[in-house]
Amino acid sequence: MIPVNESKPNEFTVQGFSDLPHLQFPLFIAFVSVYLIIVFSNLIVLMSIILYSHLHTPMYIFLCNLSAIDISYTSTILPKLLAMLFTQCKTICFLECFIQLYFFIAFACTEFLLMVAMAYDRYVAICHPLHYSILMNPKHCAQIVLAVWAMGFLNPVLHTILTANLSYCRSHHIEHIFCDLAPLLKLTCSDTFTIELWNYIDGTLLTVSAFILTLISYVFIISSILNIQSASGRRKTFSTCASQMTCVILFYGTLICLYMRPISMYSPEHDKFLALLYVVLIPMLNPFIYTLKNEDFKNVFKKINKTLFCSERYIKGDQ
Repeated sequence: MIPVNESKPNEFTVQGFSDLPHLQFPLFIAFVSVYLIIVFSNLIVLMSIILYSHLHTPMYIFLCNLSAIDISYTSTILPKLLAMLFTQCKTICFLECFIQLYFFIAFACTEFLLMVAMAYDRYVAICHPLHYSILMNPKHCAQIVLAVWAMGFLNPVLHTILTANLSYCRSHHIEHIFCDLAPLLKLTCSDTFTIELWNYIDGTLLTVSAFILTLISYVFIISSILNIQSASGRRKTFSTCASQMTCVILFYGTLICLYMRPISMYSPEHDKFLALLYVVLIPMLNPFIYTLKNEDFKNVFKKINKTLFCSERYIKGDQ
């Protein structure tokens, strides 16, 4: 790549999947399908919780927020990626790039903080059921949700400001599928020590501590599950927690691998694959993992199917 002299470029070019020219259209179709699945499945979960009053409990309020976050942070990446695949125009303006960076980090931070809250909610429900209504009353639940969103959106402010004020004189070509922190830092000829140091401090204080707290909650949950006398009850509760833990470990694991490392270890092909895990796979899996084995949601879906069936019969009867 030929070096350029502009320290503040008007636009960047995003590599995307340019190294796979024969797969541009199939990839476009695949990502459109995945994006529609993510949006509609999470919207169904979100609207079900809003419309059915018996789901207005802390667990489902957290799940409602999780669906909103999954739709939002996927929407910061996929629409632009789809436009690039369809039009073959790989440019993104400077301001748009850093807006994308900010909102992606903000929604990602909000999600893993929300996962801590969800793990704590399940810990209280399973390990301290008699105190659940006191510890997770509506006021406390609202305070937790507000704190999660506030911390999530404040966290990337410094990252974004520091990164936007770097000098980009090496190249304007981002070797990634979107404007992410590591590929942007690879383009600068400025000293990145301050940003990398802040990244490690922030990652340790927020990401790693959140991951540890989540795991501790699940350790206590599993310990309580093992004490359940009924084998069927133990198996049912454990299978639900195991699927949720899989998503938690996958989400935290990919973020820690990508952001808790020196910039010199950045690998475009490796990072694209990991990015697809948390941008596409996890938001697509979450609504199914949290609802398929949930009796409340099964009852809601039965009511919806019954309502649709009755409406269809009524329409046919009128005809």
